[in-house]
Amino acid sequence: MLDADFFRRWMTAAATSVDREAERLTALDSAIGDADHGSNMQRGFRAVTATLEKEAPDTPGGVLTLAGRQLISTVGGASGPLYGTLLRRTGKALGEAAEVGEEQLAAALRAGVEGVMKLGGAAPGDKTMIDALLPAVDALASGFAAARTAAEEGALATTPLQARKGRASYLGERSIGHQDPGATSSALLIAALADTAEASGE
Repeated sequence: MLDADFFRRWMTAAATSVDREAERLTALDSAIGDADHGSNMQRGFRAVTATLEKEAPDTPGGVLTLAGRQLISTVGGASGPLYGTLLRRTGKALGEAAEVGEEQLAAALRAGVEGVMKLGGAAPGDKTMIDALLPAVDALASGFAAARTAAEEGALATTPLQARKGRASYLGERSIGHQDPGATSSALLIAALADTAEASGE
């Protein structure tokens, strides 16, 4: 079972990963976006870890809801509302339980991803974060490692696609040949979840 501490460690691992990969995210975004995805995500997840050090929600849902709220208020552009919605919806779906199982997390994450799809209007194949998140949620039934692999493969698979949503869609065919930065940062988030589970012996 996964408790609030597990989810705090997941957010900390995500922040560390975003810190490490910020330059790569910005490089990807400079090709098809505003060249600020890395710095925006870095600022957001640093704020999340700082907030979670001050406030300590005692439920998994509380941790993710607080993290989502923080991302919405600190991350610029479209990423803040989208990532914030992902975590807040997931947190709300987990409810008030002190501990959750992997199946509950998978169902809650699916609710979070559906919230992102509704907010952004994106579908699989549109070259967005959905291309990493949806395969990860589908694979979570087979375990955290499978979800990580699915997210990473989904992010890579955005490279040959033409963007149909977001800033990159303005480029039309020129968006082809570039990996989507949002899908890439989403894969980092799922990889951080898998790392946290591995370290916890889950």
